Amino acid sequence: MSPHELLTAHFRIDASHLKALKKLGILSVGDLLSHLPARYEDISDVQSVGGLEKGQDTVVYGQLSGLKTRKAWKSKIPIAEGYIEDGSAKMKVMWFNQPYLAKMYRDGMYVKLAGKVAGGAGKLYLSNPEVEPLDALPIDRHDSIFKGTERTDDTLYPVYRETKGVTSKWFYHTVLKCFEKGVLDRLTDPIPAALLKKYNLPELRTALVWIHSPKKAEHAQSARKRFAFEEVFYIQVQKAQERAAVSAATTYTIKATADKTAAFTNHFPFPLTAAQARAIVSIHTDFAGNHAMSRLLEGDVGSGKTAVAATTAYTVATARPPEGLDKKLQFGNLQVAYMAPTEILAKQHFESFIQYFKHLPIAIGLITGSGCMKFPSKSDPEKPTAISKAQLLKWVKNGEIPILIGTHALIYKSVEFKHLAYVIIDEQHRFGTDQRKKLAKKDARLPHLLSMTATPIPRTLALTIYGDLDITLLDEMPKGRKPVITTIIGPGEEQKMYDHVQSELHRGRQAYVICPRIDEPDPDKDLAVQSKSVIAEAARLKKEVFKKWRIAALHGKMTPKEKDAIMADFAAHRVDILVATSVVEVGVSVANATNIIIEGAERFGLSQLHQLRGRVVRGTHQPYCFAVTASKSDKTKERLRALATAKNGFELAEHDLTFRGAGELYGGKQSGLSDLGMEAIKNLRLVEAARTEARHLVASHPDLARAFPLIAEHVARLGEVLHME
Repeated sequence: MSPHELLTAHFRIDASHLKALKKLGILSVGDLLSHLPARYEDISDVQSVGGLEKGQDTVVYGQLSGLKTRKAWKSKIPIAEGYIEDGSAKMKVMWFNQPYLAKMYRDGMYVKLAGKVAGGAGKLYLSNPEVEPLDALPIDRHDSIFKGTERTDDTLYPVYRETKGVTSKWFYHTVLKCFEKGVLDRLTDPIPAALLKKYNLPELRTALVWIHSPKKAEHAQSARKRFAFEEVFYIQVQKAQERAAVSAATTYTIKATADKTAAFTNHFPFPLTAAQARAIVSIHTDFAGNHAMSRLLEGDVGSGKTAVAATTAYTVATARPPEGLDKKLQFGNLQVAYMAPTEILAKQHFESFIQYFKHLPIAIGLITGSGCMKFPSKSDPEKPTAISKAQLLKWVKNGEIPILIGTHALIYKSVEFKHLAYVIIDEQHRFGTDQRKKLAKKDARLPHLLSMTATPIPRTLALTIYGDLDITLLDEMPKGRKPVITTIIGPGEEQKMYDHVQSELHRGRQAYVICPRIDEPDPDKDLAVQSKSVIAEAARLKKEVFKKWRIAALHGKMTPKEKDAIMADFAAHRVDILVATSVVEVGVSVANATNIIIEGAERFGLSQLHQLRGRVVRGTHQPYCFAVTASKSDKTKERLRALATAKNGFELAEHDLTFRGAGELYGGKQSGLSDLGMEAIKNLRLVEAARTEARHLVASHPDLARAFPLIAEHVARLGEVLHME
């Protein structure tokens, strides 16, 4: 059996089963072997329902049935009840004061229950057990596949990710049959033996046996470490190749002087922080080099990233093209493209740049889906004016507008620059060499790239996902900014929060209220598992809580024009309270807003909560954040406590990596990482080792396909996945 052969050549698979496998991307024998277990169940101590006794604390696996709600006959306590069945027996399960559980779970669901056996003789039941839904039941201890094999106390059973039509057990049995048919003998390990030995990793054949049918927990752990290293290694090789491509491309060499930079920043209404000054020096150093810059500027909300962008854009916009490039060019300055993720943010950056550049004769353009603007206006040199798209594009193409700000409209074919030397990307990190070439169009030179983010990124994640970028941190806030006072609000504690916000409104301040949903949820679903919606909460607050204050709602279903109108009203203080979804997470800036209430805080990640509360650190007044949760979970409370105690966003990002995992911080498809790879990036030493080895490999073997064809094949496949986004 060869790993390249189709599964259908060796196994009888019906049409529905084949369709399910295709959904998981499994067609060949090799695909099946690469479908690694998501976790393991220790089946050495599985307890059968039929052998349980009163008073016993137990863990059982089985299938739920007969779920319903009722009230106790005497006390009228609401009860959710049903049955758990594991093949040996059937037992009643009862949850007191938790009737919604009967609606949360469904008949036929596989579960793991942990609780105490209660009741009397012949009427035993499991009382208030904790429930863990399962994709499949662990294999029975007497299953035939264990016959003739040595049993140990730590025998593990792999549990695979499933889809409708194919079970975890099918994966397990089929992989074992592939082993029996000799597929392992036909495998070639893509990772060099010297590298495996250096990091004490098992070779491919051993690793596959250990990960799919481990006899010991340490075997499974060692195999997972090997495959995690391999996965991160391929990504690092791809990033190293991207860096090499950028280094090989010609670019613009731009010289900055300290005097010229100081003359520009001295007009700011605030002094630069030491972190901002260091970031500007790093960028200017890159400008002066022979290779195009690829840098990620990471800083908390309010740390001054836009000021760094404006200063470095000034350096480029006042620089001439290289000698001999275009001696007859009438408007001979280099150009800057600044891309923002939303129209609101693009307009906000346009307005910020006007403030930074208003004393200079430098034209600034704005292009979005809803229109174009230019600063300065001929009729009023202190204000911008609306212009036609055709006119703006003509001026950009001629080089008359050195700074162009916009949304993704910047990448349209119709947008052509004369000499694009610098691209600034806000919150759009997947912007590589290809996109830069698209922006530069006919220019053979690759522009410098600065990608900016206010999303705190754990070091391991940054090294993996942004391995092709140098990273600069703005780890300092401007003087006068006060740290947010964050309070966790549990059930029944809302009134003190509302009283505080009322007092702030009386002082002339404004407030945000963030809700997880836009509309009201399905009324048929139980209220206990619902979350507040923007539209209903805005109406409730106006009617019951903030009766005398002006309230407006903002959410993602509105048109850009509607959003702009509401934000303009809020910025002008024609609205006191803005009730919104997390649409305000990125970039919205209203210095007078000092309070933010985040409903359903447990539904957001720590980094997103930190982003949201950053909306109230724009001014010099004391900011307040209230994280409201209905959850009684200790894990949720611990996670939210980190929000209140962490010193900065970077510390919170590390908490988020621990609590939620990298997969929720950064989607697997976007990164090219599987669930296993996402778990791997919690290991800094593993990531750094993979990065070091990948860079060495690419530097020492420019023709990777010839030297290591299997590695080159894996990296090419990874590139295809990422380009399909």
